Amino acid sequence: MKMKLTTMAVAAVMAAGPVMADLVFPSLSYRTGPYAAGGIPFADGYADYMTLLNERDGGIGGLPARILECETGYNTEKGVECYEATKGEGSLVYQPLSTGITYQLIPKATADDIPVHSMGYGRTSAKNGNVFSHVFNYPANYWDGASGAINYLLEANGNDISGKKIALVYHNSAYGKEPIRTLQGLAEKHGFELMEVAVDHPGQEQKSQWLQIRRERPDFVLMWGWGVMNQVAIQEAANIRYPMENFIGIWWSGSENDVLPAGDAANGYKALTFHGVGSDFPVFDDIQKYVVDAGKAAGAGDQVGTVLYNRGLYAAMLAAEAAKKAQEIHGVADITPGMMRDGMEALEITEAKMAELGLPNFGPEFTVSCENHGGNALVGVTQWDASAGSWSLISDFKPTDGDIIGPLIEEDSAAYANENNIPANCG
Repeated sequence: MKMKLTTMAVAAVMAAGPVMADLVFPSLSYRTGPYAAGGIPFADGYADYMTLLNERDGGIGGLPARILECETGYNTEKGVECYEATKGEGSLVYQPLSTGITYQLIPKATADDIPVHSMGYGRTSAKNGNVFSHVFNYPANYWDGASGAINYLLEANGNDISGKKIALVYHNSAYGKEPIRTLQGLAEKHGFELMEVAVDHPGQEQKSQWLQIRRERPDFVLMWGWGVMNQVAIQEAANIRYPMENFIGIWWSGSENDVLPAGDAANGYKALTFHGVGSDFPVFDDIQKYVVDAGKAAGAGDQVGTVLYNRGLYAAMLAAEAAKKAQEIHGVADITPGMMRDGMEALEITEAKMAELGLPNFGPEFTVSCENHGGNALVGVTQWDASAGSWSLISDFKPTDGDIIGPLIEEDSAAYANENNIPANCG
């Protein structure tokens, strides 16, 4: 019955769509459920950027972009249903916006010749395009995030964190567990002690975890959280007077939603990022003019420039640029999902390109290749200013530790290839 309802909802959306050929970008969104506060701005940013391209540029390569939104509620089963219900519509690339959904879609999408872009989440070893032909996780992945946090701490502590204790507070799921192996390797390399603190879904109850942190007094706390878990963790950290400047979240733990509920107590909290913050970029003037003021915004227009709106916009920009690259490679505007995959694998994002798009210095430069589906692994750090009510970038996008991450990716992807009898994809 659920599958039938999902199919009916998608059919209704499609019936309302244009008859002419268009470029279909499915949006596996979650505007409902415990993670809606994060899902809504991302979906709005993704849709608004595509609307901007339609209204200002006449689409992508002369064809309109069409967003095909399907509600998952951040539920893996519903996410798979959405995929099955929309894949036949010429859907060019899936952004699952969930590690659980991504894991389920990897074999399905590969068999269907449809690319998946799990930007900054999902299966980290999918960076190895030699094994994962249809999965891309540029510009950075969770293991890059773990290394980026440790590199930042090294830089801030005279390049020596030996003897320090670092706690990882993590969502007790595939997502939250992703950085553990990397952090264990980095702990061995740099001589710090790693303390692992699990938080069960959805994360509203964390008293015992923060009492443990108060008791064991780690020098630094890293967090892999999402949704309400982040708000609760930041409030609990404030309750035990944990110094916020020593508390660093992954990029899914660094939005306005996470810090505003704690008020002034959240001041100084830090989070990793792979894209710019705020709305001080030329593209936002165009979004205001062509999308918001024209009454075509996906939401109320109040999320523009927030962290997760920007992330959705960035994901849409990368999808659009890959579509342009695919059109260029194949010499046709009406590309197939397989052609889109080729465009994603040949994508190169330079500073000149970002500036041309109205997004100067918005994200790291990176290139994709058959062997490398994950980009250049550059990570930045942001910090929350409670009095200004805004995030600021306090670190450039910097390299991460390939000596630790590279072998882990090789090992994990090789195991996947062996289990699933996958031949080498490159060369």
